[in-house]
Amino acid sequence: QVNNSLVFPGIFRGALDAQVANITDEMKIAAAHAIAKLVTDDQLDHNFIIPKATDFAVAPAVAEAVARRAVETGEARCEVDPAAVSSRVRQFVYEQRD
Repeated sequence: QVNNSLVFPGIFRGALDAQVANITDEMKIAAAHAIAKLVTDDQLDHNFIIPKATDFAVAPAVAEAVARRAVETGEARCEVDPAAVSSRVRQFVYEQRD
């Protein structure tokens, strides 16, 4: 379930916002690094190696990393600000909609 809860939402949002034709291995690796950075050295132990599925920081971090890598590798088919992608995802996660 790691893919469904932690990886896919951010990868797809970053890829969609960057309008990529293909999700590359480099984008997936960037997503993995973004997830890994969310666990501090103080938190890391044999019971805690990745953030919890309920950690709302994951999707924005992954979306930003994927969009950034898409821009860096020339895969993005539009002008996109990775930080803005993260901000939109964070707003979507935390805002209530009627």
